Amino acid sequence: MKLGFEEAQTPYLSGSQSARSWTERWVGDWVYCPNCGASKISPFPANSPVADFFCSGCREEYELKSQKTKFGPKVVDGAFRTMCERLAAANNPNLLLLNYDLKNLEVVNLFVVPKHFFVQEIIEVRKPLAATARRAGWIGCNILLHQIPEAGKIFFVRQGKLQAKKSVLDQWKSTVFLRDTNAEARGWLIETMKCIELLGKKEFHIDEAYGFESRLSQLYPNNRHVKQKIRQQLQFLRDRNYLDFVSRGFYRVC
Repeated sequence: MKLGFEEAQTPYLSGSQSARSWTERWVGDWVYCPNCGASKISPFPANSPVADFFCSGCREEYELKSQKTKFGPKVVDGAFRTMCERLAAANNPNLLLLNYDLKNLEVVNLFVVPKHFFVQEIIEVRKPLAATARRAGWIGCNILLHQIPEAGKIFFVRQGKLQAKKSVLDQWKSTVFLRDTNAEARGWLIETMKCIELLGKKEFHIDEAYGFESRLSQLYPNNRHVKQKIRQQLQFLRDRNYLDFVSRGFYRVC
């Protein structure tokens, strides 16, 4: 994978338009499919309604967003209603997020958020556009990146350094089991994964996980058995090889 853009001339007067052209070309030339490992992903025809790229091998789809600065806690997306419909669709695309250095014409960061981390809780509705706007009343949405666990942010390139392909594929495989769960169950599992990450260590005792009972009770006020639910999620994550059972009450992140 080569990090520099090959284009020697600016194709557009606008820097952002040129950057979009460069980044899309670069992704099509160099980015492999993290799901099946195919060496390239292909661009959809221009103005496709949902995704930008697809893998001809496994049919995974990808949406690309790129910008000069690092992505913050939120990513602006399209229409809220469309996003809600996408969450339930089989072809909901995975999200590629790319940062570039316009001066040096090269990629700085590239990571993918697998589509199985997209649940209703990470979609934030924006205020409708004002009556004076060209699309008055239109309602957009934000993707709340800070609500996605680190396990759901898989880097191809981090701070200008390529990450090993095997590591990328392994990270992808470690959470793909989430696709086999319904939206509610997936939400619980993702929140449990976030709690485990907040502990900040590879090995932990179940009592430390129970320490998040109050936090999870606020997220799921209708559940009156949160402690038991936490234990259930840990057992599920163990059965899916996301966690190892070390000894009585002790777990380790794989």
